[in-house]
Amino acid sequence: MTQLHEPLKFAYWVPNVSGGLVTSDIEQRTDWGYEYNRDLAVIAENNGFEYALTQVRYTASYGAAYQHESTGFSLALLLATQRLKVIAAVHPGLWQPGVLAKFIASADVLSGGRAAVNVVSGWFKDEFTGLGEPWLEHDERYRRSEEFIRVLKELWTNDHAEFTGDFYRIHDFDIKPKPLAGDGRPHPEIFQGGNSTAARKLAGRVSDWYFSNGKDYDGFSEQVAEVRGYAAENSHAVKFGLNGFVIARETEAEARDVLREIVAKANVEAVEGFRSAVQQAGNATADKKGMWADSEFADLVQYNDGFRTRLIGTPEQIAERAIEYKRRGASLLLLGFLHFQEDVEYFGKHVLPIIRELEKDIDRSAATPEPVGSRA
Repeated sequence: MTQLHEPLKFAYWVPNVSGGLVTSDIEQRTDWGYEYNRDLAVIAENNGFEYALTQVRYTASYGAAYQHESTGFSLALLLATQRLKVIAAVHPGLWQPGVLAKFIASADVLSGGRAAVNVVSGWFKDEFTGLGEPWLEHDERYRRSEEFIRVLKELWTNDHAEFTGDFYRIHDFDIKPKPLAGDGRPHPEIFQGGNSTAARKLAGRVSDWYFSNGKDYDGFSEQVAEVRGYAAENSHAVKFGLNGFVIARETEAEARDVLREIVAKANVEAVEGFRSAVQQAGNATADKKGMWADSEFADLVQYNDGFRTRLIGTPEQIAERAIEYKRRGASLLLLGFLHFQEDVEYFGKHVLPIIRELEKDIDRSAATPEPVGSRA
């Protein structure tokens, strides 16, 4: 269970892909290049962010004409910072797990134990077929991801790694140096997303963190309850992250106006192309619980349903929603912004202090003894 006394953690989406975090022609003072992202990473770690997630795209698609490769870009950000943990998104099927394990082990050692991975089972068929790789059926992609994660863990923790599966085989293999271990971290953290039953069961078996697309309160609570149930069946512990897009302004009306402008200026062709690509992935599942299966056009303008989390309004309103998500199981919020450098700094200076004060109130409430006879 989430420990309410533990501070809520924050991550941001690394804009290493052109076009920003919304598929809209609204002005976005965000750049996909290294210099901008290097400065952003320093701003983020100095404003309360513990993690950054580097996106993975291999080819132009849906308003994202340019993209830096995720693992190399993550290493560059790790070496430009002191405390920030950087999560590289990776695709089983396009990486051999032993090669990735070796890369991440080196990145982890070079950064003092700050490397992590986000295992993406895949939604963009053209990335696979365009590179001559097979496009597996939905649940088969998740079976492959589970083997991929198990191989990573085996190689990172065993000097004589062995694994025999349907997709991967490792025989008496040793990588050195191993990643750094300690403080409850036996290996680099492994994150995983997805909304389908296959994704939820995967998290309940092997992942350290389960990322949820943007959700309202009840939608997030439902996911947490189900994944925790699968984890309990497997005697496994998993933590929860939630995607959200932040629009913080002095008044709620100002923030709502920005949201309306984002949607009004949406790149309709790009959003519709994205919707067609991702909803086939969701609809490929028998129970129709895949990611984006029920997303509307406006939701998909922020391509991980970030508007649904409704972190839009004044700093006080956003802080209160963040705390409610924490109460419902979130240990980390993964955030996108319109103007990353300015907005990340604003969040650290104006929203995060309110969240920390609200957390103190939770702690004080938990520490206050209940009056004798109050339950009579």
